[in-house]
Amino acid sequence: MPSFVQVLDFIGTFAFAISGIRLASAKRFDWFGAYVVGLVTAIGGGTLRDVLLDVPPAWMQDPFYVICTAFAMLFVILFSKHLIHLNNTFFIFDTIGLALFTVVGVERSIAAGYPFWVAIIMGSMTGAAGGVIRDVFINEIPLIFRKEIYAMACVVGGIAYWICALVGVESYISQIVSGSTVFLTRVLAVKYHITLPILKGDPEHENEA
Repeated sequence: MPSFVQVLDFIGTFAFAISGIRLASAKRFDWFGAYVVGLVTAIGGGTLRDVLLDVPPAWMQDPFYVICTAFAMLFVILFSKHLIHLNNTFFIFDTIGLALFTVVGVERSIAAGYPFWVAIIMGSMTGAAGGVIRDVFINEIPLIFRKEIYAMACVVGGIAYWICALVGVESYISQIVSGSTVFLTRVLAVKYHITLPILKGDPEHENEA
């Protein structure tokens, strides 16, 4: 039987792959191009995490990630008309993937013996890096470089996990609390237009630009 973290990883992979394929379809990519975008969205953050943790990337040990992306591709093809009419499709799947991958990143880092501050960073990287690669592939400014709360939601979720661990909460409950925190933080930030302060530059140089 797969562990709870593996289940989260599988669901997150499917959700992130759909978000990437959905955006690729909006850019009129062909099937192969859309699959590639979906795959890098799903495995990009985890690959970067595993390289930094000095372990083999998960997708190189288990073909599930490649197969799961194929199912996500089939899902988008079969239900493309319904997905197009759902304006929030990308946001929903992207936020689900962000939340679940943050939890997976934190868990994998802790299992590798790293302290919590590293786990929080790795959780944020696992959640957000795939989206960065996706946005670069489709020629968009990555979400983490815009005003939207994106990677910061992962940080908040990682801190929630750490607090749960401090008070002795069961691991699976910590995972649920962490993922829910990421999801709610992102949803509430978008709904109520909550953003981080913008770093102001030199007005003279701004005028020249």
